[in-house]
Amino acid sequence: MDLLLAHEALKKYYGYDEFRPMQADIIKAIYEGKDTLVLMPTGGGKSICFQIPAITMDGVCVVVSPLISLMKDQVEGLRSNGIKAAFLNSSLSAREQNAVEDDLYNGNIKLLYVSPEKLVSQSFIPLLKQAKINLFAIDEAHCISSWGHDFRPEYTKMKFLKSQFKNIPVVALTATADKVTRRDIATQLNLDNPQVFISSFDRPNLSLNVRPGQKRIQQILDFIKARPNQSGIIYCLSRKNTEDLTGKLLKEGIKADFYHAGLPSGERAKVQEEFINDNVPIVCATVAFGMGIDKSNVRWVIHYNLPKNIESYYQEIGRAGRDGLKSDTLLFYSFRDVTVLREFIENGENAKQREIKMSKLDRMQQFADSLICRRKILLNYFGENLEKNCGNCDVCNNPPQHFDGTVLAQKALSAVTRLKERVGIRMLIDVLRGSNRKEIFQNGYDKIKTYGAGAANSANDWQHFINQIINLGFLEIAYDQKNVLRLTEASKPVLFGQQKVELVKMASIKEHRETQKAKLKKKTKTQRVRDDLFEVLRALRKKLARERGVPPYLVFTDATLEAMAANRPINDEEMKEIPGVGERKLHLYGNIFIDAIISFIKEKSSEGLKIQGTTYLVTHELYKEGFSVDEIATKRNLNVGTIYAHFAQLYEQGHEIDLTDFVSASEIRKVAEAIQKVEDKTKLKPIFDYLKEEIPYHKIRLVLAYRKRNVSI
Repeated sequence: MDLLLAHEALKKYYGYDEFRPMQADIIKAIYEGKDTLVLMPTGGGKSICFQIPAITMDGVCVVVSPLISLMKDQVEGLRSNGIKAAFLNSSLSAREQNAVEDDLYNGNIKLLYVSPEKLVSQSFIPLLKQAKINLFAIDEAHCISSWGHDFRPEYTKMKFLKSQFKNIPVVALTATADKVTRRDIATQLNLDNPQVFISSFDRPNLSLNVRPGQKRIQQILDFIKARPNQSGIIYCLSRKNTEDLTGKLLKEGIKADFYHAGLPSGERAKVQEEFINDNVPIVCATVAFGMGIDKSNVRWVIHYNLPKNIESYYQEIGRAGRDGLKSDTLLFYSFRDVTVLREFIENGENAKQREIKMSKLDRMQQFADSLICRRKILLNYFGENLEKNCGNCDVCNNPPQHFDGTVLAQKALSAVTRLKERVGIRMLIDVLRGSNRKEIFQNGYDKIKTYGAGAANSANDWQHFINQIINLGFLEIAYDQKNVLRLTEASKPVLFGQQKVELVKMASIKEHRETQKAKLKKKTKTQRVRDDLFEVLRALRKKLARERGVPPYLVFTDATLEAMAANRPINDEEMKEIPGVGERKLHLYGNIFIDAIISFIKEKSSEGLKIQGTTYLVTHELYKEGFSVDEIATKRNLNVGTIYAHFAQLYEQGHEIDLTDFVSASEIRKVAEAIQKVEDKTKLKPIFDYLKEEIPYHKIRLVLAYRKRNVSI
C-alpha cells in the first residue's frame, strides 16, 4: 500500500501533517505483511503505528489490551476522531457483546480491542476465523515475558496466532523492555523474523529529579503549590500511605483523592473517572493506578517511594507529558524503601523471579544514588547511548565534581574481558582488589593480568565506580545469565584509548545536596495573554466534555489548546492548521473554539491590550455589529484608510465581508480593466494613475483583494 494513504489518514483523523520518527517505517513494514516488534516510550505514538494501517487496510485490526479501562479510553479516543472502533470485555452486557460481534462479522468496525483472556477463549477463535482480519496488535507486549516487569501468564497463550492465522502480520508493542525481554517477546509470540523498531526512549519534555526522603510532605506541598491547576499522580508503596497523604493534602486545601487495590471496584472506578474528567486533579495511588489511563494532560508524577525497578519507574513517569508539553517528575529515595522492597521480593517470589527482581531493584537503587545525568542512565538501561548530558535533571542542574576515570574504567573493562564476561560485580571487585577469596584461586582468576590492578581503591569506591561505568553504558548486566557483566559496543573505544571516561568524585557523592528551586522568571505580556487564553479554552473544553460525557483530553489535548492559545485561529482554514484538529473535531468543536478565541481577543482589546496580529479581527467584529467605517475608525482611534486595509486583508483571508458595502460593481469593473492594462498588477499607484485618480487607493486595494480571492472577476 502507498504511504500517501497513511499520510492522508493522519491528517484527516488525527489532525497532524507529519508522522513522528519511525512511525512511517513501522506502518510500511505492516503494509508489507511483516511481523514487527515496536519499542517506543509512553507518549511516543505507538498506537498510531497500528491504528493507521487498521484504518487504511481492508478488514479489521484486533488489538490485545490488558485492561478494561485502557480499552475504553482507546475506543472513545478513536470514535471521537470519527473512526469505527469497539471493545469486547466483561463490562459489556450479553446484548452489547452480541452487537459488537455482529459488527465484527459484518465488517462494520476497523479496530476491535480485546483482553488476552478473550482472545484465547475457545468461543472467540471461531468468530475470529470468520472475520476479515488485517492485523493483530499486541499492546503492552512486555507482559508476555517472564523477564519483564509486569509478567502475565495469560499472555503466553497467544503464540497460537502465528499458527492459526499464518498470513496475518502481528505487531507487538511496548514502552519498556530491556534486551532480554525483547528477545523473549519475539520467541513467546513465534514472530516470523520480526522487523524490530527501537525508537528513542528519550522524553526530553520530562524533567527528572531525585531527592532524599526526609520531609517529603512539606516538599510535596511546596511542589504542588508551585503548579496550581495542574494534574498529577503521586505513587506510594503502601495503601496506608495513599490515604494518609491524601488526608494531608486535603487539610492544606488541595483537592485530591486516593486509589489502591483494597478499595471496592466501584470506588476505584469513580476515582479514575473523576481524575480523567479533570474533576480531581491529584490522585495518591499505588502502582495499580495509571496503566489503564490514556490521559494526555498529566503534568507531573511524584514517587513517594522508590519504585521496584527501572522499567516500572520509566513507565510511571511516562504518564506525565504524553502530549509532549513540559512536565515534571520527582522521586523521593530512602534506604528504608529499599529494605521494604527487598522484603516484598524475598517473601513473594520463586527462586528465579526473586533473583531477577532483586537485581533490577539494585539497578533502581543505583539510579537513585548516582550523580550521573539521570537521562543517560535511563537511556543506557534500554540500550540507547546519550552523548551529552541532558540539562533537564537534578544532576545536570547541580553538577558534581568529575575526574578523569579512564584508567579505572579500562582496568574494570579489561578485567571483564579477561574473565571472559562470566562474573558479576562482586567477583569483579574482588579480582581488581587482589582478594584472597578461595573461588578466585579455584577458577584461576589470580592469573589474569588485571588481578590486583585496583588494589589502591577500596571495595566501596569500586562499587561506586562500577555502578557509574554501568550507568554510562560501558558495561551491562545480563539478567538471564545470572547477572554476569558484559561489555557493550561503547566499551571498545574506552578499552583502546579512543574515548575518555569521566567519573564522579567520591567527595561529590558524599556532599551532594539538592539545589534550591530556581526563581520563576517574570512572564512577558505575550506569555501572559497566551496563558490567559489557554485557561479560557481549558474551561470551555471541560464544559464541552461534561456535556458530551467524555474526558476533556478527548475533546482536545493540552498541546492542541496551547497551539490555539499561541496562534489564535479565527476561521476554519487557520483552525485546520492546528496540530490535533482533524476533520471530525473541526466539525464538532471548531466554531465553538473559534468564537471563544474571538471573544477573548475582543475583551482584551476593549481593555486596551494590543494583541499582535489581531487588530484586523477587532475591526471585523465591529463591522459585524453594524458600525460604519467612520464609526469604526473613531472607536479604534485609527484613520479610515487603515480600516479599509483591514477589510481588504479580512476579505483576502476568507472572512465574510460584503465588498459592495465599500465599492460599487462599476468601480470593480473599472479597476479590473485597469489591472489588465498596467505592467505591475500588484501595486496601487500605477492603477490609480491609469484611472486618472478617479477611484481612491482604498477601493483599489479592496478590488485587488477580491482578485486574489477569486479565480476571475
